[in-house]
Amino acid sequence: MNKSAFQLSVATFFAVVLFFSNQSAFSQLLPYKDASLPVAERVNDLIQRMTVEEKVNQMIKLVLTDLKKERNGKITRASLDALFRGESIGCLDPPRTDVDDIAKYSEAADRYLRENTRLGIPAIQVELGGMHGELALGATNFPQVIGQGSTWNPDLIKRMARVIAYEASLSGCDQAFSPLFDLARDPRYGRVEECFSEDPYLVAEMGKAFVTGMQGDPEITRDHIPDNHLIATAKHYVGYSAPTAGLNIAPVEMGPRDFRDLYLYPFEKGIREANVYSIMPSYSAINGIPVHASEYLLREVLRKEFGFSGYVFADYGAVSMLYHNHKLTASKAETAVVALRAGVDQEGSGYAYPELVSLAKKDRAIMALVDEAVSNILTVKFRAGLFDKPYRAPKKVSELVHTRESVQLARLIAEESVILLKNQDELLPLDISRLQSIAVIGPNANQVQYGDYSATKDNASGVTVLEGIENISNGRITINYAQGCAITDLDTGGFQEAVDAANNSDVVVLVIGGTSMSLSGVGWGELADQGAYPTCGEGFDRSELTPPGIQPELIRAIYDTGKPVVLVMVNGRAYSIPWEKEHIPAILEAWYPGEEGGNAVARILFGEVVPSGRLTVSVPYSVGHVPVFYNYKPLGRGYYNKPGSPEKPGRTYVDAPTDPLFPFGFGLSYTRFAYSNLHIDRKVLQSTDTIRVSVEVRNIGEVTGKEVAQLYINDIISSVVTPVKALKGFRKMEIAPGETTTVTFTVPCRELGLWDKDMHYVIEPGEFDIMIGASAEDIRLQDRIQITGT
Repeated sequence: MNKSAFQLSVATFFAVVLFFSNQSAFSQLLPYKDASLPVAERVNDLIQRMTVEEKVNQMIKLVLTDLKKERNGKITRASLDALFRGESIGCLDPPRTDVDDIAKYSEAADRYLRENTRLGIPAIQVELGGMHGELALGATNFPQVIGQGSTWNPDLIKRMARVIAYEASLSGCDQAFSPLFDLARDPRYGRVEECFSEDPYLVAEMGKAFVTGMQGDPEITRDHIPDNHLIATAKHYVGYSAPTAGLNIAPVEMGPRDFRDLYLYPFEKGIREANVYSIMPSYSAINGIPVHASEYLLREVLRKEFGFSGYVFADYGAVSMLYHNHKLTASKAETAVVALRAGVDQEGSGYAYPELVSLAKKDRAIMALVDEAVSNILTVKFRAGLFDKPYRAPKKVSELVHTRESVQLARLIAEESVILLKNQDELLPLDISRLQSIAVIGPNANQVQYGDYSATKDNASGVTVLEGIENISNGRITINYAQGCAITDLDTGGFQEAVDAANNSDVVVLVIGGTSMSLSGVGWGELADQGAYPTCGEGFDRSELTPPGIQPELIRAIYDTGKPVVLVMVNGRAYSIPWEKEHIPAILEAWYPGEEGGNAVARILFGEVVPSGRLTVSVPYSVGHVPVFYNYKPLGRGYYNKPGSPEKPGRTYVDAPTDPLFPFGFGLSYTRFAYSNLHIDRKVLQSTDTIRVSVEVRNIGEVTGKEVAQLYINDIISSVVTPVKALKGFRKMEIAPGETTTVTFTVPCRELGLWDKDMHYVIEPGEFDIMIGASAEDIRLQDRIQITGT
């Protein structure tokens, strides 16, 4: 090489270095990349730099499933190019795999979007479940939501949500599609298992605790989400769980007052008091208007009235339903405009919103709506710290999750969720020193059940009831196991083996129930082939509420042996079991108790744990009694009050009682509690005041136990018809034998308001009953207050 050529090469080298150095310095000076600037300023700067195509891409989601791996486990550049094509994207779905694999996919996608797109905009990676654990193999499986609610312990749920967020964030997830703020008021509906309760106040309190655990303290999240937390998503806004005939996605027909009092109330609390960052609308049409097309619900109520400042993420396929199912639109373009105008920011797919590119270029009004939606999405991305914290996968995520502490928490939640419904002659707890043998029978005796949106149903991932009993007995007694029958199979061929097991044992633990599948999960197919077809979960609604298949016949066959029977229900919805309530001496409701469910149930059976779960739903006598919620209005249980029976017909229901089989808030213990000394600080208040109530609860039994004191109110005279009682406070506390605990409640008078004849929310002057009880039907103490003024 001659001297001049050498000098040219050196000059070229330094020029290139200087160019890239300047580019780096320039990029660091861009306002949207400056973490010290206010979020609004960063958002505005970035939007001004974006093309229409880049903006619309932020409103679309892709899936990482199609990415390919090399032999060394790295994601191939070719598959990244094929998926992203050098363009940024709004959101990503992770693949359904284990925590380590998800981390690899997440890191590759995040690095590509930052380094190989024009503006380096990161995507939000969503976690499809997250309500009872990350939807990934290797993560901790907590009890399903209906069980979480049954703990009546918001602090536990907050701790659990914090663990879920931590585990999912380690895999690169940024957002979870949880929690549900829906109400479980129709047990035919398959997704009641994902709901905390039938009661709006209890749903709001548990939901707020979940959001705070997952997303962070609301005072902090006004500005940003802390590290290792996730964007929480309140769903399904709104009324989704009240479909016609209990059928998933069926139309919802409801008056405005109940809609406000019951279904909007929890969402308002989640937004105002927990600052939830994302809302997922319902698939449903409410009184003829699909929520994804409702400007009233998504703009007027959600943003203007409730003050929501996050982003709206469409449920999967819901925008396309406006065209395909609701028959509201005639083309993809019209579908996109209807959803966008309504206030849907992120489509959750790419069906209709790509049409917005050409539409926005022609129409300034559409362009303004696109800018608004993108601003909402980017605001959440900046607040979540996505621009400032590139994801780098830990060397081995699986070694950092599913810790001993998280497993212990899963067991504690399971233990507090199990409800003792009956305990005749104090059959429970079982005294292992007096037993020589025990029969463990039933389709769910030796099968884990986690509920919908779970990654697996492999027994290796958790503890079955049979295993829990084996663990606690530790070889001291003989255990005789028989399946008896499958969950949905009609083959009675296993009955005799189950009867023989019962006859050869001192006592029987009969574990019945159902099973759910996840539309996104794995591990259910082989069980369906074995007679365990899903009986609950999304899209698995029922027209009957008895235990599925021939399980009622199995229960009777085991009862006929004359052996003492403990019935354990592992299921996702309340069962109507009037015969079992009358004949079986001990009944436990365990719901889907998570990976430690078997140990939790066994510890309760043998008295190592005193049951403290309480029902958060009213259990109907039969499917014909639906709905049977506790907060009914006057005459809601009939007028004649002469219910009959098949043997003695009556009025109201000719052949059955109108009351629930088991009431809301109910649950037995191995000890007893007495209530006394109800005290109300002030009995005459203004509408802006706060009611302060205290009551003493004493453990009058012989073992330490946990009680749930519940506060209900009743508006005695009101301008519109109001419920006979409404939950407005609860406290769970552990009390030793002979000890007394003073429980305090504070209830803002605003909670006693109503929607008047003109649909204005008012706190009317008048008298209100304050009731303290152990369930909605077990009121122990009562007093009265008066509110003056308006």
